[in-house]
Amino acid sequence: MKVAITGGAGGVGSSVAFNLPLAEHPYEVMLFDNRRSMVTSHTMDFEQVLEQGATGSVRGADPDELAAADLIVAGGAAPLTVNTSRMVYLADNAAVLEELLALLPAGWPGILIVLTNPVDPLCTWALGRAGLPRERLLGYTLNDSLRLRTAIAAELGVAPGRVEAWVIGEHGDGSVALFDRVRVDGEPVALGAAARERALEFLHGWYSRHVALDSGRSSTWTSGLGIARMVEAIRADSGELWPASLVLAGEYGIDGAALGVPVRLGRAGVAELAEWDLGPEEAAALRAGADTVRAAAAEIDSRQA
Repeated sequence: MKVAITGGAGGVGSSVAFNLPLAEHPYEVMLFDNRRSMVTSHTMDFEQVLEQGATGSVRGADPDELAAADLIVAGGAAPLTVNTSRMVYLADNAAVLEELLALLPAGWPGILIVLTNPVDPLCTWALGRAGLPRERLLGYTLNDSLRLRTAIAAELGVAPGRVEAWVIGEHGDGSVALFDRVRVDGEPVALGAAARERALEFLHGWYSRHVALDSGRSSTWTSGLGIARMVEAIRADSGELWPASLVLAGEYGIDGAALGVPVRLGRAGVAELAEWDLGPEEAAALRAGADTVRAAAAEIDSRQA
């Protein structure tokens, strides 16, 4: 499988490129970035990663090679700044994504995974321009669920990796934590009201706390590994259940907005969308997130008009 990573010289893009060769299946990884010297630096370094038993290949590539990719990870983005919402990057990152879409020919048969934020409005806006069926245009949203699992594990005093928990909806303030689906070692666990509140505080406050550090970096290692595992689930046609941003077409009573929802992944992208029963408050929060996403996507169009 040929995997293209735009923004491949950056922290998250290079983290994806590092994790893919660690999989058992060999990938041909192509890095796209206008910082050519940084791409060369990475690829020189990756040569010795391969000497240590990694598989496949990692190389820099030119824009005219993008259409040859089976799967594209859209990781190019404006520089990170101290802020309070991913929405501050809406216009700048739409322009970055538009440059990528312009390089894809009509009928391109691959899968596009959008990593760039704000991911839900960008996926909503990009679907009509990419010429792809919605099943092949996904947004990466796993990190919300991972952060909720971290918070719940701390509340319960269990080791990382033992908790299963899901966050759906808008990747941001509108995210919806599904506490009725919390499992530890596969067994259902109920959290009290105070524990839920602390877990939500951790989840919803994570982004602000992280960007306030003014480190100039995103969730580099988490996203790099998460994307690599998502790509592997697609390549393996695994049917594995993942949270991902997908433009909805009536599911959950929502149409025309991309939101994080549980999907089964396969070689065609989304093989199936799981439509879970939600409580009234969860359903209302999901609809509110959809309104936010539609408004943001419309703002991109209005600025370009």
